Amino acid sequence: MSRGFDTKCIHLEETEGDVRNYGAISYPIYQTATYAHPGVGNSTGFDYSRLQNPTREQVEKVVATLENGIDALGFSTGMAAITMMMELFQPGDHLIVDSDLYGGSIRLFDHVSKKNGISFSHIDCYKEDVESYVNEHTRAIYIETPTNPMMNVTDIAALSEIAKRHELLLIVDNTFLSPYFQNPLELGADIVVHSGTKYLGGHNDTLAGFLVTNREDIRDRFRFLIKTTGAGLAPFDSWLILRGIKTLGIRMEKAQANAFEIVKWLQTQEAVTKVIYPGLPNHPGYEIMKRQARGFGAMITIQLESKEFALSILEKVRMIKYAESLGGVETLITYPTTQTHADVPKEVREKNGITESTLRISVGIEDVKDLVAELTDVFARTEEALHGRA
Repeated sequence: MSRGFDTKCIHLEETEGDVRNYGAISYPIYQTATYAHPGVGNSTGFDYSRLQNPTREQVEKVVATLENGIDALGFSTGMAAITMMMELFQPGDHLIVDSDLYGGSIRLFDHVSKKNGISFSHIDCYKEDVESYVNEHTRAIYIETPTNPMMNVTDIAALSEIAKRHELLLIVDNTFLSPYFQNPLELGADIVVHSGTKYLGGHNDTLAGFLVTNREDIRDRFRFLIKTTGAGLAPFDSWLILRGIKTLGIRMEKAQANAFEIVKWLQTQEAVTKVIYPGLPNHPGYEIMKRQARGFGAMITIQLESKEFALSILEKVRMIKYAESLGGVETLITYPTTQTHADVPKEVREKNGITESTLRISVGIEDVKDLVAELTDVFARTEEALHGRA
């Protein structure tokens, strides 16, 4: 019998009744670097924690189950996951990547992968003719959907058809929606990327990254690479992600409900010139989202009337935190220009729509009345300071 998503977050069927854990309800932290063997050729199944660790194995199985993959690999950070993934490619290979990506991914591609002989076409995958950029050296397409921070939505199934036609890998960063709202492998992707630091962990207390696949050849290559490069997730961090995942479903639902209320409030503000949220019917990707996802998430991007207004908000928030991250229980406001996309050239930021008056909001699970009350106060004080009106 198939179990529901929230049950899968808490119970992994194959480890129920596992005698190794002495009946522990919370999966144990196996804080060990190495493992003793009963004899030559007689292994416990674990050799060295760079290769695998029981706690990491458990969180990997959970993430693989939630994404409907055959395997997941846990890494020390999301960027460590993407960095190792790039070892699938050789000098001379070409990748098509979305132009609007997390700044750290752009930095990796432009300053490390290019140095290693890999070339890129940065395009707007949600609206351009992706197939026209495929050449004899193209090996993969890499996207986020929705993108960070401009919330562009790409049709994963349609892109998968192009990828399969040309025998390319389709790689999807699913961090913004989490497996609760979207499962790219089910839509034709070959690899799913997660910054586990965000919604999977959910409490802003640890770093993690994951790669998930439903292909045996990719799984085998990843397993070889992770033991070789050594960026596997540590036991305690694995346990923190396991703990966070237990409440993933209820956190995502609450954060999304709060996001809808905040979006409605933001739309009434004269200083807000644009609200970008894929749950709005006027969002260009709204119909695609309804088709390929089970929700719209809790990430909002706004454009304000001026840089000064944006900076004033960042200086005045208190309960809401001005911080660089997303996906935790706390509501955070990020300034992409100097935080997530600081290393992206200004002309690229502006082409993508990121200006000095752009703010990104990760909506948490606080009482939404308190969030709206703080925003109301902050906007009013900013209006008074800048325009002399309350």
